[in-house]
Amino acid sequence: MALSLKPRHLKLYAELGRIFVRYGRSDLAEGGGLEAGLLEGEQAPAEGEGGDGDRTKRGERLARDLEAMGPTFVKAGQLLSTRPDLLPVEYLVALSRLQDEVEPFDSEESERILAEELGVRISKAFSRFDSEPIASASLGQVHYAEMRDGRPVAVKIQRPGVRQQVASDLEAMEEIAEMMATRTELGERFDLVAMVGEFRKTLLDELDYRQEARNLERLGKNLENFDRLFVPRPVMDFTTSRVLVMEWVPGVKITSISPMGRMELDGEELASQLFEAYLQQVLVDGFFHADPHPGNLSLTEDHRIALLDLGMVARVSSGLQEKLVRFLMAVSEGDGEEAAEVAMKLGEPGPNFDEPGFVAAVTDLVDRQQDMVSKDIELGRVILGVTRTASEHGVRIPGDLSMLGKTLLNLDRVGRTLDPEFDPNAAIRNHVADILRKRMWKQASPGKVAASLLEMNDFVQELPTRLNRTLDLLASNRVEFKVNAFDEILLMEGLQKITNRITLGLVMAALIVGAALLMRVETEFSVFGYPGLAMILFIAAVAGGVVLVVSIARTDESKGEGRDPKGPRQR
Repeated sequence: MALSLKPRHLKLYAELGRIFVRYGRSDLAEGGGLEAGLLEGEQAPAEGEGGDGDRTKRGERLARDLEAMGPTFVKAGQLLSTRPDLLPVEYLVALSRLQDEVEPFDSEESERILAEELGVRISKAFSRFDSEPIASASLGQVHYAEMRDGRPVAVKIQRPGVRQQVASDLEAMEEIAEMMATRTELGERFDLVAMVGEFRKTLLDELDYRQEARNLERLGKNLENFDRLFVPRPVMDFTTSRVLVMEWVPGVKITSISPMGRMELDGEELASQLFEAYLQQVLVDGFFHADPHPGNLSLTEDHRIALLDLGMVARVSSGLQEKLVRFLMAVSEGDGEEAAEVAMKLGEPGPNFDEPGFVAAVTDLVDRQQDMVSKDIELGRVILGVTRTASEHGVRIPGDLSMLGKTLLNLDRVGRTLDPEFDPNAAIRNHVADILRKRMWKQASPGKVAASLLEMNDFVQELPTRLNRTLDLLASNRVEFKVNAFDEILLMEGLQKITNRITLGLVMAALIVGAALLMRVETEFSVFGYPGLAMILFIAAVAGGVVLVVSIARTDESKGEGRDPKGPRQR
């Protein structure tokens, strides 16, 4: 089946084909119908290029290639950085550092979009607006401005034409994913169509700045008790789908702090509080900033950490949170067997799941980390390694765990930037009691208590009726117990066959005994010189015995060949 190539996507098809070939997946290029990308000079990795150093370099090169392909593929690279089942950890580390810094677009165009979105002249909305942007990315750029009341704000304006470009790229990606899902083993195994669909939803949400403003409000409220952290508040009246106005955050990127500047910081407290805040986001609030790379974290002038760019967030269900707490504790304590057991509960074992191999691999992975100096352990890398191991042994792990691994991987780096002696394992052990206490308080919230009281009220109201009904059944001897432990039809058929065989055996025994007794009675009728009636009974007994033996042999052989190896049918 040939891919229906659309002329407007030909350049993109060729670029994707080159990417697949360059990184050793020419099978995907051919299976996806991207033979146009198989150009001379593009080669798969050479034999022996498998070391960690080689993979690290290739991962960094892949990140640069995706940056050059535009905003959609920068975001796709960020999504791939959460999929250790698809890429080696070295690639994930490189992709997690993706930052889409590009040339700014024309200032006149930014002012036109701003005025168009707000519906008023810029001079009416702001007392000051700097045309020169202070930061520029593939989706938009940020300008400094001041409100009419003097408040300094950051104005984020979406890049013109970016929605159309993203829509076109997504159309091509969906087309290729559908082709790969039918023509390649990897496409079917990882359900690339669903993956691209999820990516589409995430990216379109990020293109709606009103959603990012709501994320800022929610995260700011959740972290209001952390005095060393800061989340800028949005100005909702001046926010649209293409414009986001929020508090101005004067400061520098975490990675830009000089050694002298680091000496003025309480790096240990900053790193500890940042780590605790993310544990609370994931394990208590179920809503967390999913992209805390150093470019999205800024050190303010009053030595607080500002969390920026909340276009990418993730959510964790309450049931999954409890398993994540156990999993993080097992990894931080170096208990590989417990980590493997919880990972199996987190995921969904497939038909080819190798449980002994999985437990052994996870135990070895976690144990090897314990041989390292505690402060050198990268907890996020360990979690991503466990997720990849699960995929290799037939366990499908939810994306939340991979997202958590990527988040912690970024936090490991930020924590060590603030405090070179930062130990993520110790941070988890130190904060887990507080996290569990917060979870208990959340579960005891007025809303949950009210829901429990309503359920209890229903139970109390229904209890007399159910109790009376039960007592009536007991008094009239009409209580029935239904146990679905085996197939009673098969059982009865088996008992009937046994009964028939026993009966036939008794009849043959009676015939033999009768024949033996009649042998002593003299008669004129004889067979082979013996009393005729006795011989008739004896021959009948022999014939019945032969029939019984043949029947048993045939029936047992056919049942043995057709028996379900999984045992009796359960109902």
